[in-house]
Amino acid sequence: MPTPAHLRFSFRSTLRRYRRDRGGSTIVEFAIIAPIFFALLFAIIESALMFFAGQLLETIAEDSARVIMTGQAQTLPICQMDGDPTPQACNQETFKTLVCSKIPALFDCHRLAVDVRSYAAGFTGVTNPNYVNASKNFVPTTGYDPGGPNSIVVVQLFYQWPQVVTGLGFDYTNLAGNMRLLVATAAFKNEPYIASGAGGAGGAGGP
Repeated sequence: MPTPAHLRFSFRSTLRRYRRDRGGSTIVEFAIIAPIFFALLFAIIESALMFFAGQLLETIAEDSARVIMTGQAQTLPICQMDGDPTPQACNQETFKTLVCSKIPALFDCHRLAVDVRSYAAGFTGVTNPNYVNASKNFVPTTGYDPGGPNSIVVVQLFYQWPQVVTGLGFDYTNLAGNMRLLVATAAFKNEPYIASGAGGAGGAGGP
């Protein structure tokens, strides 16, 4: 029959062997670190994708604004209804369709809002209303006024970008529902195109 001293010696030997055994330490350490690591990785990817989408939206705004600056949107039937290939005059709905035709699959056109405003008082008269209310909801008070020759025009595109990974100091949302409002703006002066008739609609004439 084992003596008490022998039992104590066996228990201490087993405890020392257990403390020296590091076979499962890597798995345990990875299980602790992995959630934080992947959360940080996904946050970096999501942030990079969001900034890329914002830069792409700026390019789309500048490209879409050119048809207004050159007078094509005001004098030529270059816009069309969604699903109708027949060119029509540009208005708020058809101009949005024109903008949507330029955006890649990265965006959902249903989340896109387009605002076109002209100002007679020059660039000093340009004002931007607040499109986000106190409840952090997007208020799309948008319109379509492309102005005429030499008008000051501001084209803005708004897109509600969904955020998946938030918290941990990487919360970029500024709208309710884990959304980030991306805003792209193009401010310019219309070229002195010929307003009456289609002869000068393709581009600008001399000053």
